[in-house]
Amino acid sequence: MVTTRLTGRIRTITGLSRLALTAILASATTVLMCLAGSPAARAATAPVSLGTAANYGVLAASTVTNTGPTTINGDLGLSPGTAITGFPPGQVNGTINAANPAALQAQNDLTAAYNAAAASPVTATIPVELGGTTVTPGVYASPAGTFGITGTLTLDAQGNPNAVFIFQAASTLITASGSNVVLVNGAQAANVYWVVGSSATLGTYSIIQGNIMAQASITVTTGATVDGRALARTAAVTLDSDTITVPTGVQAPAITTTSLATSVNPAPAAQPVTFTATVAAGAGTAIPSGLVAFTDGSTLLGVVTLNQTGTAALTISTLAVGLHRIGAYYIGAAGFESSQSPAVFELVGYTWPAFRAVEAAHRTR
Repeated sequence: MVTTRLTGRIRTITGLSRLALTAILASATTVLMCLAGSPAARAATAPVSLGTAANYGVLAASTVTNTGPTTINGDLGLSPGTAITGFPPGQVNGTINAANPAALQAQNDLTAAYNAAAASPVTATIPVELGGTTVTPGVYASPAGTFGITGTLTLDAQGNPNAVFIFQAASTLITASGSNVVLVNGAQAANVYWVVGSSATLGTYSIIQGNIMAQASITVTTGATVDGRALARTAAVTLDSDTITVPTGVQAPAITTTSLATSVNPAPAAQPVTFTATVAAGAGTAIPSGLVAFTDGSTLLGVVTLNQTGTAALTISTLAVGLHRIGAYYIGAAGFESSQSPAVFELVGYTWPAFRAVEAAHRTR
């Protein structure tokens, strides 16, 4: 997974040919496999794109039926069915689309999102009962193919507002009366996904966070609150005096800048040189995390994990005599865009006058 991510990031770097990129990635594989076991190197779970389905608080296929003063803060959609009942007394603070192109497109996008979430690699298999537990970001399945919540489930983003939680229930999701889901340490309802293989039932006055994507139906019983979406692919959504609010999206990944410094230049032949990359976010106080790849032209020198100050250092003593074009490429991480440093022209085995002459000649090519 880390290698794949490196491929996607480095492919956008200017100045390197496809052949050079292939060489870099071939050299990187061994290093990345060593790093992949560390927590910092594990690829973060990617968010699931809902497409136009993201506009809908409720989306169903056969019918939408409501009893009582339900409030939907978002759009209401139905396709291919046409029967939407109970509005009023229910209120939709958005657009109602029934059996029209917009609803059909939303259903198509829901299908794509459901399939993508269902195919996400499982991080861990956890017990069916989620109540009374705290879960960190990842993709989770249960041994029985079902999930239930009795009491409180806490989702802990560990300080990352882009953290993704995916719960894959091959069969059902059932929440008990009065149960609730709590988001802590930056967790966002927009990035919580409940992938339900058949049907979901939310108990009376329960509170759930996230996007419920059910293969069949969703029943939201009396007084339940959904900070998210109730999206049913092939059957009905049934409501009763509920509140459903489409969550606001998380912030876009922060733009980053990467700088590169060398410990000595020019450097004596066969002597250690330390290259230090510093990655900073363009806005805010968050410090980027993840990996930095150091290159010498088209040759990978090494991949280093950023420390808590956003720096990564690589020490090398095997540079050949001559001029080297050293670069640092921040591969990016959840919440942070990738970036590349300006090149550092490292001269090995020459004096400063020779360095200036060689560098000038190199820049005019």
